[in-house]
Amino acid sequence: MALDQTPPVSYDAPEKDLYEIGEIPPMGYVPKKMYAWAIRRDRHGEPEQSFQQEVVDTWEIDSHEVLVLVMAAGVNYNGVWAGLGQPISPFDGHGADYHIAGSDASGIVWAVGDKVKNWRVGDEVVIHCNQDDGDDEFCNGGDPMYSPSQRIWGYETPDGSFSQFTRVQAQQLMPRPQHLTWEESACYTLTLATAYRMLFGHEPHDLKPGQNVLVWGASGGLGSYAIQLANTVGANAIGVISDESKRQFVMDQGAKGVINRKDFNCWGQLPTVNTPEYNEWLKEARKFGKAIWDITGKGVNVDMVFEHPGEATFPVSTLVVKKGGMVVICAGTSGFNCTFDVRYMWMHQKRLQGSHFANLKQAAGANRLMVERRLDPCMSEVFPWDEIPQAHTKMLRNEHKPGNMAVLVQAPRTGLRTFEDALEG
Repeated sequence: MALDQTPPVSYDAPEKDLYEIGEIPPMGYVPKKMYAWAIRRDRHGEPEQSFQQEVVDTWEIDSHEVLVLVMAAGVNYNGVWAGLGQPISPFDGHGADYHIAGSDASGIVWAVGDKVKNWRVGDEVVIHCNQDDGDDEFCNGGDPMYSPSQRIWGYETPDGSFSQFTRVQAQQLMPRPQHLTWEESACYTLTLATAYRMLFGHEPHDLKPGQNVLVWGASGGLGSYAIQLANTVGANAIGVISDESKRQFVMDQGAKGVINRKDFNCWGQLPTVNTPEYNEWLKEARKFGKAIWDITGKGVNVDMVFEHPGEATFPVSTLVVKKGGMVVICAGTSGFNCTFDVRYMWMHQKRLQGSHFANLKQAAGANRLMVERRLDPCMSEVFPWDEIPQAHTKMLRNEHKPGNMAVLVQAPRTGLRTFEDALEG
């Protein structure tokens, strides 16, 4: 809720049908057209093919919806997937003529539906990406993430953040941390809230003080938040990297130890059980487990594995997690065909848990930690509006720096922390 914020600033600006990128309309004035990076079905492919700048109609909003002037946006892998049309095309879901990706943003409330009560024009916000219709039992007493209507804004909806204006449900809005810049505010919500639900949203396997969690991709957006969140509850994170140059970054986030997976050869799909190839894999996987013990203590397996690579790492994850522990997975960035030795699963009563973004309560809890300055947004790179496709290409090729990437939309330059700053340029 942001009704206690100061009134919107007043300034002079002309009313036009289309504004250039970085040009601010009068507060609350909605132009007919806007610039957007649009994806169309007939150009699915790598980002610099699939993302094209277009002029499109500005979104109309319904009674419970809000139009937000996007100041900056975050770069996430679902933008890569939307462009590629993999594992499915977003058009198979929403059926719109074009798709605007982007599931993270910071911005300013620009128009509100007539039933929106908690937000007003001028409020500075960040946006979480979960939507639902709010009218079923999962949304009323259950977990909205299990609702049949649950969908991810900017991936399963066509109206994401890579445009001057974006359309969201009012319940997607959260207060923007005032100590962060527009770009810092834009880069964290999707990965942070996803990590928060993975670690704390699946009782009784919610991460507890003194427990150990193995974090794959520890230098990325998800991994860096998993480590920081583990620290907030007094748990120990063991980070896995694939590039030795990222070791210090991971340690600086508070990891108890770091393992370079390039030192081992047990990645990819599981060989057929009880073959010579399997025996070689098991020998190497146990060497990896020994590297974990070097950090946690001899014989101390991790209570949880924070999974998102999928195909390349899943067999090892299910082996090294402790008896009665949990492997929680939210993605498959290395492939979707996950294999594992089920004997260790049933005999050791391990839990395999899928996890998908977060509900509002979880996203708001994660956001409060950021507002309270207990977490670092870990922003690594900021790209101008014109380089949104190139930013996604970096992510696709795993060439991005550790942490989270952001792009400027209406913010004229980096380092600005208020709307007044943006007006002054």
